[in-house]
Formats: sequence, structure tokens, C-alpha cells
Amino acid sequence: MAAVSGLLDSLMNKLSLVEHRINRSTFGRVFRLDGSGHPKTVRGASFFREVRAGLTTFATMAYIVAVNAAVLADSGGTCKCPPGTEPGCPGDPDYAICQTQLKRDLITATAALAGLSSIVFGFLTNLPVALGPGMGLNAYFTYQVVGWHGTGQVPYQIALTAIFVEGFIFIFLALTGMRQWLVRMIPATIKTACGVGIGLFLTEIGLSYSAGIGAITGGFSTPLAIGGCPAEYLDNKGECSSHIMTNPGMWIGIFIGGIFVAFLMAFKVKSAIVIGIGIVSIMSWPRNTSFTYFPYTEAGEERFQFFKQVVAFHPIETVLNVQNWHLHGTSAAQFALALITFLYVDIIDCTATLYSMAKFCGVVGEDGDFPRSTLAYCTDAIMISIGSLFGCSPVTAFIESGAGIAEGGRTGLTAISAGVCFLVCLFFAPILASVPPWATGSTLVLVGCLMIRQVININWQYIGDAVPSFVTLAFMPFSYSVAYGLIAGMMVYVVLNTMIWVVVRLTNNRVTPSNWQEKEVYDWGMGARDLPQWMKCLRRKCLPARFQPDAAKDGVELVDNDSAVHAVTDASSRSNSADGEKEVRIEHSQRGTTVAQIRAQAQRAQAEIQSQAQTHAHAQAQPHLQPDHQTRSHGSSREDVLPSLD
Repeated sequence: MAAVSGLLDSLMNKLSLVEHRINRSTFGRVFRLDGSGHPKTVRGASFFREVRAGLTTFATMAYIVAVNAAVLADSGGTCKCPPGTEPGCPGDPDYAICQTQLKRDLITATAALAGLSSIVFGFLTNLPVALGPGMGLNAYFTYQVVGWHGTGQVPYQIALTAIFVEGFIFIFLALTGMRQWLVRMIPATIKTACGVGIGLFLTEIGLSYSAGIGAITGGFSTPLAIGGCPAEYLDNKGECSSHIMTNPGMWIGIFIGGIFVAFLMAFKVKSAIVIGIGIVSIMSWPRNTSFTYFPYTEAGEERFQFFKQVVAFHPIETVLNVQNWHLHGTSAAQFALALITFLYVDIIDCTATLYSMAKFCGVVGEDGDFPRSTLAYCTDAIMISIGSLFGCSPVTAFIESGAGIAEGGRTGLTAISAGVCFLVCLFFAPILASVPPWATGSTLVLVGCLMIRQVININWQYIGDAVPSFVTLAFMPFSYSVAYGLIAGMMVYVVLNTMIWVVVRLTNNRVTPSNWQEKEVYDWGMGARDLPQWMKCLRRKCLPARFQPDAAKDGVELVDNDSAVHAVTDASSRSNSADGEKEVRIEHSQRGTTVAQIRAQAQRAQAEIQSQAQTHAHAQAQPHLQPDHQTRSHGSSREDVLPSLD
């Protein structure tokens, strides 16, 4: 036993030495690992820790390989119904064979696209955020745009064409600063609510059947219903007909994937999430159990036959580069409809998700932006266009990246590690695609628990901020969409605060709502400081004398942007200078005083000084009415009424 312990200690020491050398190498300097000597070193970031976080991110995202393919296959893809058949070709054997081929093509496309986009994004932005075909966006693509088996208003090929063009529109918006401005124009309290809403959204996903433990189902008489029954007891409406909360897989996911992982996290055990996912997955692979992932059913048999291959690569044959560019007449109208439909949903969904993940890992600065934001938004946009070439729905930042961030991921090496796993999945898809949903469901619930901590930073004091924030965080999980939740919150914010503003304006500030002084100072974010970095550099070179960056910032916004530092499990900051910046932000936020308020105080102080000067002069003219000690008291109080700028 002592020999084994000594061998393990020796192995750990060697691994620590290897990690130390990697951190200090040029490779470590590229990703700003701790000890690399980079001026903006990410404290606490180490090679093995980032890789471990990447594995965690991949483990929580691995379900998209099968789920995304299944959802997109419901669109019908390039499969055509024979003439004279019913819409959707129900029961047609040739169409079913085409569907099987389509699904396998989309499995390869999903893995390749997630791997490529995560690696490129991680290398260019150094953010621990993985990309992939969005889960909410794929359902929108399939069931609301293309329709089930192509029964919608827009054909599959034209929808892909619209997505390709959409990516280049997003690049233009990012280079001109419009996507960054879209984030800045959102009130700080609603941006905080977005992070909380995404946490609740993750929790709902983790509790569902498709990608979770199956504790809840969609209800018919109620919006949600209690679940937990084995799959064979689900009726045609998706509800449990009987055997509620008796699914053994659900309980294994709860106790081992959830409670046991939380127990390990309490003692800061490294790779706690990966350990939980791995144990539940291995337990679920044997077939002769009541909780097997490969039951003796048609679906279970299909999964098992794929699992037995272990190593397999399926080339893309039917969905690669199938856009339809012959846009005229009806096709042009369908293209315009698809483009407009995707634009208003994707720009909000993709932008809000990416911003929330950047905020969760603590890199959002005082100006409401994060490092390399323009490059991040452009990379995301390019991958949207590339994704359409693979036959997939729009690519977006995955909220499951929060699991890797919670595991300690702080740099782009986390995203690259997850991307490499997806590329490996191209060859080991039978193994890696066989992680059961109940193995990752509780993990998503734990990540939701970490993200919901930000709820204390919402401005609950003023109803004009509180109600829109609550609508935002509640509507995201209930609408199953980040975009719809943000749209609902902004609509309530604009309507409610406009009505309040009209009343206050018409009464000349005589009638104000309760806690009016607690409202968040809103800024549209269109100043010189809000320009993209390349525009700032160009302006600095062309107009050096006139370039005046506005450094003023609202105190409420600063508190909100800094809250992400406290939301992560590791208290380490992103750079060596983070402690000093944090102290400055806290100092400013504790003042709670804006520039406008300071000016108002100064004006009031000046009026009081003039009034006291007149009183003093009157007292000198009538000394018998004003004692000397009272005059001195008034004179000495001039300094007290001046507002302090410290």
C-alpha cells in the first residue's frame, strides 16, 4: 500500500512539474496562464485545470451530437416526399431510409462544427466559451421556419441560404459596433436578469427528458407536469401515464450525478463534475439493468448497434453545401422571410448568451464590454455562415460552458479542449454520443445554481427595474428561449418606464413613483467610449487632439458588471491588476453618486453660500440683531456644505 501511495505521489509530482513547465512556456504565454510572465496573466489558470474544465464543458455538451441531429432531421433536410403522398410522408419507407442517412450526416456535421468553432473561438478570444449549433435555435429552425418534414413556409435549402447571409450581416454589425451597442443599450439590471434566467433555463433543461434526468414533462392541462416515469410510460402527449418518479435512471442521476457531485464540490475535489458524469454513464451502459441506456426497444437497439462500433466515421453526403442561390419569385420571398425571421431571433439569442457567459467568467469590464469582444462577435458570426455549409442551424455560444467555468476554466484553452473532444467524437462518436441524458442533467442544475447567485444584484428597490428584470428571468425558461425572454423584459421595461416618465415630466417632478431615487440611471451607450476598438484606434490616429474618451460610469452599472466575479466558484480574478480595479469599482459603487448628482449638489451648495453671504452682510449692517458667535458659525459652515468628490 505504501508503495502504491509513493508511486502516486511521484506521478503527481511529475505531472505538476510538467504543468509548471507548460505554464511558463510560450504556449502558456499565448493563453496567459498563471506563471507565464504575461502582463495580463490570468491568475489561477493552469494547463491541466483548463483541460479538465474543457472536458467538463464537453461532457455537458456531448448530448448535442445526438439531440441536434435528431431535431434537425425532423426538418426533412434534403429528403423529398414522393408525389401524391401526405405532407410529411408519414409511413413512407423510402423517406424513412433517407431520414436515417440524414441523421447520421447531421451527427458528423454537428460534431465537426462544434469542434471547429470552439477551437477557433477559444484561440482567437481566449475565453472559456464553447460554440455549437444552438439547441433553442435548432428547434426554431426546424419547427417554426422549415416545419416538420418540410411542411413549413421556407424550404430547407433556402433557410440555409438565409443563415449563410445572416452570418455576414452579423460580421458587419460587429465591426461597426452595433452588436456591442445592443448589449450596452440593455439596462444593467436586465443584463443581470439574463444571467439568472439562463441559469433557470439550464435548470429546466437538466430536469427535462431530452437532455436531463426526466423529472418534469410538458403538461397538457398544466404547462409542466411531474415526470420521473420510465420512457415506456410516456403517453402520446409526452406526459407520464403512470409510475411517476419511479425511473431508476433519474434517481441515479440525482444521487450520483447531483448530490454526490455537490458533496465533492463542497470539499473542492478536482474534476467533481467529470467524475459524476463518468460514473453514471458507465453504470448505464450494461443492457441487463432497469436503468440501461440501451433497452431492448427499437430506439435502444439502434443506440446499442451504434455503440458497439466503438470507432466509426461517417462522411457527410446529403447536407454539405446545399444552399439554394436561385432566388427569384417565390424563392426570393421565402429567403427574405427566413432572413428576417432569423435575424431578430439570432442576434438577441447569440449576443445575449455570449455576453452572459463572458460575464459569468468575470471578464466584463467597467464599460460593460469584455476583452476582444469585436473579435468574439465576428468569430461567432463567421461560424454561423460556416455552419450553414454543414447543413446546420445557427451556431451560438453554449450556456453549458458555465459548467466548465464552474470547474475552473478561465482561458480559451478550455474551449479548445472541448473542441478537440468534439473532433475526437468524429471517430469515437459511438462512445462519446452514448452519454445518457440523466448523467448530465443534475450537472446542469448545479450550474444553474451557480448562475442564479447574481439575482441579488438586480435592482429590486425600484419597481421600474424590478418588474422587467423578473419578466426577463422568468420568461426565459418558460418560453424555452433566451431571445424571447430578453424581448419580453425589454418590452415591459420600455412601456412601464415610458409611462412613468410621462407622468413625472407632465407634473414637473411633483409626482414621482415610490423609490424614484433608487432607479437605475439609464445610458443608451452611444458615446465615444462605446466604439469598437479598431474605430477607437482609427479615431485616435486621425483626430488625436479631439479624442476625449468618456471615463464616467454609472455606479449601478459598475456593481452589476463586477457581480460576475462573485458568481464563480473560484475567487481568482482574470489579471494581476484585477484587485486594484475591483477596489476602484467598489469605491465608486459605494458612493452611489453620479456626475449629475454631484453637479446638483454643487449648485445647491453655491445657492446656500450666496444666501449665507447675504445674511452675513445683513448681520454686519445690524450687529445688535446678530451675535458675533452666530455670524462666525455661519461663516465657518461654508466648507461643510460643499460636496465632497472623494
